[in-house]
Amino acid sequence: MFAIIDIETCGQKFRHPQGRIIDIAILIHDGLQVVDSFSTLINPGCYISGFYSNISGITNDMVADAPHFHQVAKKIVEMTEGKIFVAHNVGFDYSFIKEEFAFLGYNFRREKLCTVRLSRKLLPKRISYSLGHLCASLSIPIVNRHRALGDAEATAKLFDLLLQLKSQNPQYRSMGVDELMVRHIDKIKDYVLKKLPEECGVYYFLDKEGEIIYIGKSTNIYNRAISHFNNHEREGKKMLNELYNVEHVLTGSELIALLLETEEIKKHNPHFNRAQKADIFTHSINWFEDKQGVINLKIVPYDEAENSLQAFTTHIAARERIEQWIDEYSLCLKYCGLSEDEVCFNHQIKKCNGICAGLEAKEEYNNRALKLVNEYSFGKENFMVVDKGRRPDEQSLILIENGHYAGYGYFDSSTQMKNPEELKEVIKHTTYYADQDIIVRSYLKSKSLRKIML
Repeated sequence: MFAIIDIETCGQKFRHPQGRIIDIAILIHDGLQVVDSFSTLINPGCYISGFYSNISGITNDMVADAPHFHQVAKKIVEMTEGKIFVAHNVGFDYSFIKEEFAFLGYNFRREKLCTVRLSRKLLPKRISYSLGHLCASLSIPIVNRHRALGDAEATAKLFDLLLQLKSQNPQYRSMGVDELMVRHIDKIKDYVLKKLPEECGVYYFLDKEGEIIYIGKSTNIYNRAISHFNNHEREGKKMLNELYNVEHVLTGSELIALLLETEEIKKHNPHFNRAQKADIFTHSINWFEDKQGVINLKIVPYDEAENSLQAFTTHIAARERIEQWIDEYSLCLKYCGLSEDEVCFNHQIKKCNGICAGLEAKEEYNNRALKLVNEYSFGKENFMVVDKGRRPDEQSLILIENGHYAGYGYFDSSTQMKNPEELKEVIKHTTYYADQDIIVRSYLKSKSLRKIML
């Protein structure tokens, strides 16, 4: 059974007190013909502007004595119960009615069928799929155009024709009309969501050829996947149209999920991560000790960083940050890679204490530089971070070795704690990327996790 519905409104979107339903018609269709009907003007409780009166012909005087929505709400629920909600451009009519009910504190939910989408399948290559154009091209008369009952009756006649065309179509005749309306995106949504758990980890969207098109992470993979299907942006829809399968890796630890996502995106470079992520790092500020034992900073290409303090998407951003640090820590332009002069310009204007001119002791300069290094890196530390595992009887380990993230692993927490060297044996070593150190440092600042020093 189908409930063919049309409404007229005094706004393009539901808004209280303006933007409400002013006219509604419901025709009950049993798959062969209309068997019941209901229509009424509705007092929206707000002013109907001349713009919307001109469209529908409905004036403020006409709705003055009409029932309010709450007075016909029960009738709408009863007539549509157990039926498929049918409308031409169903999203508009359905959303308005759903919002009117939500305003009353009731969750209105029905299966939907759009005669625009059905027409695109059964009447392809039309110039326009508006109700007026379709009906004119199919010789379907519309009495009282832009009144709810007139448009609903025209939609019902169009629906009759579409059902007839479906029965004659060799591709669609064996399918139910509701099954015909199921899109690829709806089918894949059910398939994907059934495969994903409500747990922490990394997920991979695959296309028909098994190629990874997107990699993401979440503390709740299932909920994160739902958000993709609620994404109405063009690029998001394009990705879902290419989606064919999904895989996932549970991590238990949110920190490991962040690190693994970063590593996997760089390894596979999925198309829709490239399209959506602006944080493609190109440069890093690297630190090192030169032959004289002076701590140096230098902007280097991201892939060449061995001791990265911070990664950046442009050289300009890296330059701005290093200049900020020079001022904050009274560092030398020469030892920050910004001057080739024997004595830097900043010393001449008394902003550099003279390490470049032999006027400041190396130890004094390094003390200031080390404060910066310790703030933005692990120095040369070796330790492991203990975090959640994938099961209640498991814990995870994140290894920092020589001041860099080196890998992660898991151990059984129900057994007696092993010594650090034995625990290191469970670590799965990974490819080093400078921004992973940044991820670990940022995470440890926001979370209190136990460290095991090595």
